[in-house]
Amino acid sequence: MDRIAIDRTRLAALIERERQTYAARHPESQRQLSQANHLLGGVPMTWMRKWSGGFPMYMSGARGSSVTCVDGHEYIDFALGDTGAMAGHTPPATIDAVVQRISQAGGITTMLPTDDAEVVAAELSRRFGLPRWSFTLTATDANRWALRIARLVTGRPKVLVFAYCYHGSVDETFAVPGADGQAVSRKGNVAPPVPLHQTTRVCEFNDIDAVQRELAHGDVAAVLFEPAMTNIGIVLPQPGFLDHLQQACAAAGSLLMVDETHTISAGPAGATGAWGLRPDILVIGKSIGGGIPSGAYGLSADIAERVTSMAEQGNADIIDVGGVGGTLAGNALSTAAMRATLTQVLTEDAFTRMIALCDKYTAGVQAAIDAARLPWSISQLGARAEYRFAYPAPVNGSASAAAADDELDEFVHLWLLNRGVLITPFHNMALMGPDTTAAQVTRHTELFTEMTAELVS
Repeated sequence: MDRIAIDRTRLAALIERERQTYAARHPESQRQLSQANHLLGGVPMTWMRKWSGGFPMYMSGARGSSVTCVDGHEYIDFALGDTGAMAGHTPPATIDAVVQRISQAGGITTMLPTDDAEVVAAELSRRFGLPRWSFTLTATDANRWALRIARLVTGRPKVLVFAYCYHGSVDETFAVPGADGQAVSRKGNVAPPVPLHQTTRVCEFNDIDAVQRELAHGDVAAVLFEPAMTNIGIVLPQPGFLDHLQQACAAAGSLLMVDETHTISAGPAGATGAWGLRPDILVIGKSIGGGIPSGAYGLSADIAERVTSMAEQGNADIIDVGGVGGTLAGNALSTAAMRATLTQVLTEDAFTRMIALCDKYTAGVQAAIDAARLPWSISQLGARAEYRFAYPAPVNGSASAAAADDELDEFVHLWLLNRGVLITPFHNMALMGPDTTAAQVTRHTELFTEMTAELVS
């Protein structure tokens, strides 16, 4: 099928129309932003300014798979907090557990363990196969602390990551290959503490030869990766790549460190379970607390034993100055939320339904792309899907980054938002949650089809 080019003059006119519509529909959001004089950038976190239309939409409430803005408009929510609300907004089981912890049992954080923590760790062990777990408040924290453990047990200083990877705000991971192949900082990275080549090796996803070349230096403690890249579109692994990656790590003595924070969408045990991975360390965050800040990292039996032995011998302080914990980590509220979310909300039955809905979503988007003959693609990872303004779908992070199109991003987001559908503001990701309905997916397909037809008419 021949793919057609987009008329950029027409696109600019459509964007201006949608900007005006968005502004007219959200005067209260504009007013609240104009009065936010004590916030850096006018928002609680500066990334909240990255919003099509020039200003963020302020929220007044959210339930299930819907959000309501301060101007009174209700939206089908396919963003779901960019995975943070994967369990849906205010899932009843999680809310009941949180309310019980706060109002009945009491004690949100006490620096003391509760029985919820062991239940959560056992459930994570059942799903992912790693026997020992420790808790954090974010996946960023989990990645930072787990990388320290990887360096501890291997005695090696560096981490290998893939270009344009996503691992929260971990300093070592904002790396891309420079002209000589050494790691350099990604454009716009804010004041990295040291030049990236001192801490990091980097290569392209799906390039096993490059992985082996970087591991051959003998200084890589761990390969930190998502089984499928996210946050730069969805870049799926090519056949055999993950098997070869595991073999290369084993041969080089580098640990396999899987970040399932987004790829948990692949199923109840994430891509680790769906694709038979055998990580030495696994990191997860966002979704497992049902909206309450939560994160965790799991260790294989061998790694846990080595950490414990080194601590007992006085070679590692994992209690005080070791940098593998925080006062609020593993608090009673977050462990109660994780227990309820994992055992009652993000269940195997829920994933079966969520993935089936995403199959429907993906098929609808693909049909619309083909009908409009657009040079776009869509990739699916279980309950998560994302379209990219490239055809065929990119196979590594750099190719996916090169496909970024700010004008198309703004047009697509505003067009859908002005008609009652929210996708992730930072990219074109849609996530199905336990409360997502077939009717909501159908509505998106109708709108997406109408939008693409208008774009090429």
